[in-house]
Formats: sequence, structure tokens, C-alpha cells
Amino acid sequence: MVSKRIIPCLDIKDGRTVKGVNFVGLQDAGDPVELADRYSREGADELVFLDITATKEKRKTLLELVEKVARKVNIPFTVGGGISSVEDVNLLLRAGADKISINSSAVKNPELIRQLANKFGSQCIVLAADAKLINGKWKVFLVGGRVETELDLFDWVAQGVRLGAGEILFTSMDHDGTKNGFANETLKQLSELVNVPIIASGGAGNIQHFCDTFKEGKADAALAASVFHYKEIEIKELKSTLDNQGINVRL
Repeated sequence: MVSKRIIPCLDIKDGRTVKGVNFVGLQDAGDPVELADRYSREGADELVFLDITATKEKRKTLLELVEKVARKVNIPFTVGGGISSVEDVNLLLRAGADKISINSSAVKNPELIRQLANKFGSQCIVLAADAKLINGKWKVFLVGGRVETELDLFDWVAQGVRLGAGEILFTSMDHDGTKNGFANETLKQLSELVNVPIIASGGAGNIQHFCDTFKEGKADAALAASVFHYKEIEIKELKSTLDNQGINVRL
């Protein structure tokens, strides 16, 4: 049985780790290099680094910071933000990333997914989908949650997987930062829709929320930020509890 993964997320703005609620009200959460080092030592399965203002500011991901983080970790490392070409991915992989996450650029040019998957392999391509429930329909948002689209979450995820995405990172904007639990019903639907791993994001507040998203949401991995940054949840304790509940994790 494949182990469920615990993934801390570094949302980066101006070179610092930040965290907000529902994608707004960002607060400083620490130095990304120090946090990456801590998570690698504490037993995180992977690390995600998202340069959350790169697309809005029309610039590339902070390569030098990616290199510094990569030197500190010995776990799979995913980087996203401002990626729109094969050359962008080449630079990030050379800087130490293992996988890349694309969002806005993929919506604007879906063929980019196929292009990147053909060049680097599907296992390297994570399709990030930020979505909010509007009038009973999950709508996809771009540019760090600032721009609403008419895209249906399920249609877009299915299309992304057909084009070659090897993993889906779904963030519920309604749940983000609320600490009220993940969007498990939607995660379960996504898991049943496609045959690639689904990463749950948005809503982690306590250890039981992780148990629930693996059992009820059928998620393959769970991503969280502030509960790890501020040591509200220790990764070792989290994994021990998951193991005790019969959830397969790497201890």
C-alpha cells in the first residue's frame, strides 16, 4: 500500500514565508530556509514552495531562494509560481526542485501541460487548482486566487490529467486558513474522477482533520502551512496518530 504523505507548504512573498486566511490577510511566518531545514529533519514526506505573487508581479520564481531551500532538504521538493515555459522548468530543476507546480499558466495555455509532461515526465508535473464554491459550482481561480474563471474544477482537473499532469494539488479557497478541516467531499469526488494522486490543501487545524481527509476525502497527501509553521501540530505526533488509526504513513 502506498503511504499517505504529509507536506508542509512554504507560501513565499518578498522572500519570506507568509500565511493568510482565504488567500488574504497575509502574515509573516518565518524564514523559508530555516523552516525547510526543520521540516526535512522532522519527518515531512515532501515540501512545497509556492512563490505566491510571481504571476501577479509578472516575474519568475525566486531561483536563488529555491537553491538555498534545496540545499537544506533531502525530501522531494515541489516549486511553483510564475512558471510558463520549458526553460523555466529547466532552471528550477537545475536549482534543486524535483517537481514543479503550474496553475495560471496552464489555464491560459493548457497545451503547456502536455509540453512539460512530454519533456520532463508526468511525475514531475503537479497541476495546482485553487477553487471556490460559487452558486453550487466549484470555480477555478487564477493569479493566487485573485482572478475568477468560468472553469469548472472537475472539468479542468480531468482535462489536466488527460494532458499529462501527474498529480493534482487542490486548494479549497473557502477552507484555506480557517482550520475547520479539508474539503473532503470534493476531494473524494476528485479522487474518484482521476487516476493520479490528489493532494488536499486548505483547512488543516488539528490532527483529526488529517485523519479525516485520508479516510473520508480519499486524499493521497495532505498539505498544510500555519499549523506546522507555528508548531501547533508536530509532524512526528501527527504521523504517530495516523499510524494508530490504521493510516499507512512513513514513520
